[in-house]
Amino acid sequence: MSVDVAAGGLLRVVPSAVYAGRSRVLVERATHAYRHTWLALVSGFFEPLFYLVALGAGLRGLVGTVTGPGGTPLSYPAFLAPALLASSAMNGAVFDSTVNVFFRLKYNKLYEAILATSLGPLDVALGEITWALLRGGLYSAGFLVVMAGLGLTASPWAVAILPAALVIALGFAAVGMAVTTFVRGFQDLDIVQFALLPMFLFSGSFYGLDVYPRWLQFVVECLPLQHGIALLRALNVGAISPGLLGHLAYFAVMAVGGLALTTVRLERLLLR
Repeated sequence: MSVDVAAGGLLRVVPSAVYAGRSRVLVERATHAYRHTWLALVSGFFEPLFYLVALGAGLRGLVGTVTGPGGTPLSYPAFLAPALLASSAMNGAVFDSTVNVFFRLKYNKLYEAILATSLGPLDVALGEITWALLRGGLYSAGFLVVMAGLGLTASPWAVAILPAALVIALGFAAVGMAVTTFVRGFQDLDIVQFALLPMFLFSGSFYGLDVYPRWLQFVVECLPLQHGIALLRALNVGAISPGLLGHLAYFAVMAVGGLALTTVRLERLLLR
């Protein structure tokens, strides 16, 4: 199902100047643009794989068994892998919705040309966010295959990890593009990386949150990546509970809020 068909019923009330129902054009353009530079699409898959091999194999003997969601005992690589998958979905979505979108917005002037046609700012936002989602999903799918091949999936519920990773990527893609509309120069993009690195390190990627004092646990629990990690770890071991809906709702809010803000900002920057 295309983006436009999926969104059409919800967006019929949007003025045609804002949404023409042709966001798929942006996805098709990105597909053609990257068909000769496929290595750029798959390169982000290797970073979490290197972490898994280096830390999972190196620390497995030192750490031993780790208690996962629902009290399930896990090897350290099985504990680590879902967190790396969540970070892979985040990085793939954020990179495309920030660096690449910024270049097309400020230097390439692609969106100005697009908005001179019948397409509107919501078409641009939906198209670019969808492409960033696909990129994050590509990283996630590749890493999930590695997890399965190494025997790090601990429950049949692991089949739901990829759809959940797509939800994570969608939330980060929408917020990433919204943030990019406020970026003034490439130097400002360093702030995005400055935010992502500590979130990756302190969101429970490598250890449980119980190592933190309670006040710091509360701060970390507000971070989006921590919700993604908790969601994927629970699915990996089959620890299904109503709390998982809260994690999904978190990313749904990110996606809707980011899409709405991106649309408003593009309209203000390029049409007024």
